[in-house]
Amino acid sequence: MIDRLNVRQMMEEKEESLSPYAAKSRLSQGRLKAEEPCPVRTAFQRDRDRIIHSKAFRRLKHKTQVFIAPLGDHYVTRLTHTLEVSQIARTISRALNLNEDLTEAIALGHDLGHTPFGHVGEEVLDQLYHEGFRHNEQSLRVVDLLENNGQGLNLTWEVRDGIVNHSKIRADILGKESGKASTLEGQVGKIADAIAYINHDIGDAIRAGIIKENDLPIGPISVLGHLHSQRINTMVCDVIECSWAARGNSPGGPPDIGMSHQVLEATNKLRDFLFDRVYNLRSAQEEAERAREVVRLLYHYLKEHEDRLPPEYCSYSDDAERRAVDYIAGMTDQYALRMAEELSLTKDKTKRIC
Repeated sequence: MIDRLNVRQMMEEKEESLSPYAAKSRLSQGRLKAEEPCPVRTAFQRDRDRIIHSKAFRRLKHKTQVFIAPLGDHYVTRLTHTLEVSQIARTISRALNLNEDLTEAIALGHDLGHTPFGHVGEEVLDQLYHEGFRHNEQSLRVVDLLENNGQGLNLTWEVRDGIVNHSKIRADILGKESGKASTLEGQVGKIADAIAYINHDIGDAIRAGIIKENDLPIGPISVLGHLHSQRINTMVCDVIECSWAARGNSPGGPPDIGMSHQVLEATNKLRDFLFDRVYNLRSAQEEAERAREVVRLLYHYLKEHEDRLPPEYCSYSDDAERRAVDYIAGMTDQYALRMAEELSLTKDKTKRIC
């Protein structure tokens, strides 16, 4: 019979063959609450599994990536985006001999706190809530508190660090000014997120008829490739080549995960094209405004009618606004739309009675 108690230790020993710059699970900075280690999984493998089995992860399948509550079956959702990020991040991490388990856990958990209606929902809550709102910070709040009936998932410090530091600024997909993960695996997750959404958002925009393949800017396309798979391959291979020192060949200490100037410039220009031709399109803005109205309605109603919140939310915070934000951020697109419609119909009925 296999001695289960030795399985985790054997996998921890295998991690010793990783890059000297890779995060080792046995050297983790630990969890918020101490607990006995799993007999068959490393700490990072356990984190990955907890994320996959969480309610917040399941709800990602009904949360928008770009298009709000799309009717087509092939549009990217927050869940399929997360899976694409995980695939890209694991490919890079494996090539650089980093800790693939840690990379995967960060990738799978990075968007757990994202609002309904994509970044539109995030912008509205940031405007309304007095402390502001950032989906990366909400993702950390989900794994630290909101999941598991207020107990959180009790993840390791390294996974939590990668989750909260995955966001980027508009100007640069590397986004070093917006927070830098402490591990190379977290940096891989951050750049994989950008590679994934830039490419699948192009596909969704073409699918929706907003742009055509030949509308893509020729400069970036000539560098990155004319096909979806070519562009991803170019970006991923460039990250691996430019970050090769992460395997342990750098005399100057741990390197950063990055891109060459040419590929980074082309990628940023392609991202700018998406903002100009897709994200800020007038028809998209009209759809976005409807989503904003829904979030505003829910926010103002729920902070005044706490009886509509699930009972457990009352234990998450003493602040009525914070409780409303937590509830709204966890909603799927369709649930938010249904609740807003219900509230609107109730108001109309009340007005008729009066």
